[in-house]
Amino acid sequence: MIPVTTMVAGRGTVSTKIKGEYNKNKPSRFTEYFRPLVFWNITYRCNLRCLHCYIRAKAEKDPSELNTEEARRLSEEMVSMRIPLVILSGGEPLIREDFWDIIEPMVKAPLPKLSLSTNGTLITKDVAHKLKDYGFSYVGISIDSIVPQYHDKFRGVPGAFQSTLKGIKNSIEVGLDVGIRTTITKYNIREVPDIVKWSAEQGIKRVSFYLLDTIGRGEEIKEWLPTPEQLRWMADIVIDLAREYADKLEILIVRGNFMGIYIAKKLAKDREDFEKYLKMLQAQGDCGRKSISIYPNGDVKPCQFIDWVTLGNVRKESLREILRKDNPQLQPFLNISKYLKGKCANCPFKEVCGGGSRGRAYAVYGDPWAEDPLCFINPEEFQEVESVKA
Repeated sequence: MIPVTTMVAGRGTVSTKIKGEYNKNKPSRFTEYFRPLVFWNITYRCNLRCLHCYIRAKAEKDPSELNTEEARRLSEEMVSMRIPLVILSGGEPLIREDFWDIIEPMVKAPLPKLSLSTNGTLITKDVAHKLKDYGFSYVGISIDSIVPQYHDKFRGVPGAFQSTLKGIKNSIEVGLDVGIRTTITKYNIREVPDIVKWSAEQGIKRVSFYLLDTIGRGEEIKEWLPTPEQLRWMADIVIDLAREYADKLEILIVRGNFMGIYIAKKLAKDREDFEKYLKMLQAQGDCGRKSISIYPNGDVKPCQFIDWVTLGNVRKESLREILRKDNPQLQPFLNISKYLKGKCANCPFKEVCGGGSRGRAYAVYGDPWAEDPLCFINPEEFQEVESVKA
């Protein structure tokens, strides 16, 4: 995750509330390698059928999902581990009838903090009030275009945009911090400035731009990947947008760590300043490094974008045991720079970037340790960081 606004303006909105104050002079210590933030995909079920769904969500219930008792037990364990943040996701998490029962053990505890990742279509006024009462720190809602027809096509259901917009408004009206999550493809990348402007007008506090990752159904649309040239344009644009809207919302880039290095170079006054930005970025972590994903059947993944690796299953052993330092399945992600190939292998920023997306490397080159095909970084350009105006 690249906290663009925090890099540009030294502050955030939602991020600051959840993680506390951090910046280039004070990298975040919100998460740790063995006390990571958790993306908990509690169900495979969904009322939409998104073209890029990394978990291949479906309309019917999957019998492999953790039952209520098993899920509550996992909630209790994450409380005992003092996991800093749990993001409830799916599928569509609100479609699960026992949603409130599952999270109840965490609601009563100071940690973990709770966040919701949702398509927004099921957030009625009553649900919004309940999310507020249960102390959710943040609600992230998917909007892939502010052109309703494009959003509906991407989400696979006519009228999805209007239903999602109602969910956004219901959430904001009760005082929840709302952000949108936009999956960036070569077809919607030019919308970036308009999406930020629209979000500010709606009262949305965060815009997270996810670069399309070719996992799950996303592999079937890998020709939609934005080009490196498009991403360089986007990086330049979001710097200006972050400055312009810093008092209203924060901008993040997700699944494109190499863009953070490019932005750091653009912002840095000198080499020392550049190094501070790099340390700030490295502190964010990534798949298996300060973040993990738990799938509906209890499988623990390095993250939701690495579905071919399973670290363990919470039905068979505790989450604490799965996250032990000597877990051989976890080791490659804790020491990822040793495994990277292609131009990533010799890149001086591989410890910071982690090689970008392993999923895109796998889909395009057939090797999960190959270079990210979207990376536009040329390390030779960074040998000397030019002096720029603050």
